[in-house]
Parts: sequence; C-alpha cells; structure tokens
Amino acid sequence: MIAIDGPAGAGKSTVARAVATALGYRYLDTGAMYRAVALAAIRAGVRDEDSEGLAALADIAATLSGDPGLRSPEVESRVSLVARHQPVREALHRAQRAFLAEGDAVAEGRDVGAVVWPEAELKIWLDAAPQVRARRRVREQGDAAAAGALAERDRRDSAQTVRAPDAVVIDSTELDPDAVVDRIVALAREGSA
Repeated sequence: MIAIDGPAGAGKSTVARAVATALGYRYLDTGAMYRAVALAAIRAGVRDEDSEGLAALADIAATLSGDPGLRSPEVESRVSLVARHQPVREALHRAQRAFLAEGDAVAEGRDVGAVVWPEAELKIWLDAAPQVRARRRVREQGDAAAAGALAERDRRDSAQTVRAPDAVVIDSTELDPDAVVDRIVALAREGSA
C-alpha cells in the first residue's frame, strides 16, 4: 500500500495514477470521492451545512466517479465545505479502508497516510511551491480564477491536510511528473526488496 498525500495542485492524481500503473496496483482517488459527494449534493439540493444529509450521499457518490461534473468550478468551490463534516469523512473513510484492505493499491488524498491507512508501507507527502500549484490548477481547469481559488481551498482544507510523521517528502516544484513517479516507484521497490 502506497499513500500519496499533499495539498491541491501538487500533482497527486497524475503521479498516483502513473505509480499504480507502473506497479500494477489498483488506484484510489480519495479527492474524487469528496467531489462526488459535493456533486451529488448539488444535484440533490442538499445544503453544505447539512452534515447528515451530506453523509447520506456517500454511497450514491460512488456511482458518480466518472462524471465530468466532478471537476467543475461549482464542485471545486464546494468540495472543501463538504469535506469538513465529520460524518462525511467517516463514511468515506470506511469506503476507502474497505478498498485498501484488499492490498496492492496506491491511494492519494490529504490524509490517507496519517488517518485513513497509517499502516501504509510507503507514505509520500507530495508538495510544490504555491505559485507552481496555482499554475498547474489554472492549466488543468483552463480558468485564470483557479489560481485565486487555490489559496482559499488551501485555507479551507488545512484541517484535513495531515502529513504522516513518517512520510517521505517530495517537492515537485522543479520536477516533472515522470521524475516524481520514478522516485516513488524506486522507493516502493526498495521497500519490497
């Protein structure tokens, strides 16, 4: 089990997906799970303040994993508000743990290595300078406003962004995704030798 955590725009999804492919592991995008709850809430008219209503959407959220609306600006603006609710986090953590219990997985998020699966054999904290993360988010979303939204998202996500004390820190500011993937795959293979 490999846990890759860090702030928004650090490259977690791109890197984690590629690491999973390189190692033949399953991939878990925990951020997509929170986005799916936010999207389900938008569609069902559940308010951001309704903890129990939002938590009840956790099961439905799994059906939205491939929905293109997950990366919409409306979902991005609400995902942190949804994720702050403990009942939502508990519901999604149960689903994440069930997936990870089967082994051979790369999971990425904000608290996988510290909270969801502290038993992970390899924990990575992937980070990058704020201006680089903002540029990546603008490139990803094609929206110049995404840069300003990233700082606000960092502020709102700070309570859920937890670095495991034994995580290997990788700063991707000056690295391309392939270099980060190569480093993580090498660390994984060293650990299994």
